Amino acid sequence: MSDAELVLRSTRVITPGGTRAASVAVADGTITAVLPYDAPVPGAARLTDLGDDVLLPGLVDTHVHVNDPGRTEWEGFRTATRAAAAGGITTLVDMPLNSLPPTTTVDHLRTKRRAAAAEAHVDVGFWGGVLPDNVEDLRPLHEAGVFGFKAFLSPSGVEEFPHLGQEELARSLAEIAAFDGLLTVHAEDPHRLATAPRAAGPRYADFLASRPRDAEHTAIAHLLEQAERLDARVHVLHLSSGDALPLIAAAKADGVRVTVETCPHYLTLTAEEVPDGASAFKCCPPIREAANRDLLWQALADGTVDCVVTDHSPSTADLKTDDFATAWGGISGLQLSLPAVWTEARGRGHGLDDVVRWMSARTAGLVGLDARKGAIAPGRDADFAVLAPDETFTVDPAALQHRNPVTAYAGRTLYGVVKSTWLRGRCVVADGEFTEPKGRLLTRPR
Repeated sequence: MSDAELVLRSTRVITPGGTRAASVAVADGTITAVLPYDAPVPGAARLTDLGDDVLLPGLVDTHVHVNDPGRTEWEGFRTATRAAAAGGITTLVDMPLNSLPPTTTVDHLRTKRRAAAAEAHVDVGFWGGVLPDNVEDLRPLHEAGVFGFKAFLSPSGVEEFPHLGQEELARSLAEIAAFDGLLTVHAEDPHRLATAPRAAGPRYADFLASRPRDAEHTAIAHLLEQAERLDARVHVLHLSSGDALPLIAAAKADGVRVTVETCPHYLTLTAEEVPDGASAFKCCPPIREAANRDLLWQALADGTVDCVVTDHSPSTADLKTDDFATAWGGISGLQLSLPAVWTEARGRGHGLDDVVRWMSARTAGLVGLDARKGAIAPGRDADFAVLAPDETFTVDPAALQHRNPVTAYAGRTLYGVVKSTWLRGRCVVADGEFTEPKGRLLTRPR
């Protein structure tokens, strides 16, 4: 440890080999060693003793809508990355839509990177977008460093990002498979949605009926057929329906290259508790019933669902009206994802090592960052979250770092207080105090 500049010591450090008391040595922003708790500290190194607080690898959130530039009043890189840091997230990957322009060409990617460059409190990467008419832009975006591509199979909610029909999906996926890229998909079938009951007014039950489970199941079935035919890599975004799990498990068993995510709001909230008119809870696909939530937890435990990400999709408060038909659909939860998931996980017998696997190790692996991110191990970036797992707090929307004080978690008491967050060995937030933005813009490892 003679070359260490910093040593973080805790009685509970979550490593790939388990949770143990350890001293973690850092030099030049990289973890150089994970040593016994009482290892001597070199005279030149700075010791930070965390006591019994848990040292986790920084979380990697691969599904965030920052909305910058163009709709920065909805969020923005400065506020989104502050919220991420406050919640123990040290890396996020920005989705290509809800910003103007969407990230669907290399020029648009450059615009997005310029918007983020001086604003990021954590490391930021970018997804590219797939539209019906931009197949020729996909390889250049891949070569420019996007981590993969996002497509909708049903209307996205913004006119500048139209969804793909089945022929357009096949054409785009064939192009992406040709360079072994990754396609991530919002999988709801538009025909099933068109024939479902129409949502109108404040009743959550009506909105839920308008986004039936079979819309997810049908779209996922089509996607898996295409992925198998082309031997393509696909990723199912924000799975909410437990009905699709047997189909996904069978595809995985057959060797289809599919991964799946779900979100904190599907794991912690239920349809039964959503008040009428409370469109802070509106998202697509929707929050479903408690029995469905149990199926998602089971799928996380058995590996059918790979990871947990926020799908942070904020808006201004005026767009969250009491009419579920017209209110903006998206959950703001970036800062709260770790405590929300941990609160539910601990009650179901899961440990923080499980949470780290779902929200850091596997998400880093999804986007090819697992050589640098997602674990406390030598050679990885010194990205950490320090968590007091048994402390609680009550969510006050006005106290969050999100630009707009709207969240479905308002008033909930959650376990897990993030005491500090570290990016490449540098403390970026502690006890609510932030340093200046020093996050890096990431590109896909080659």
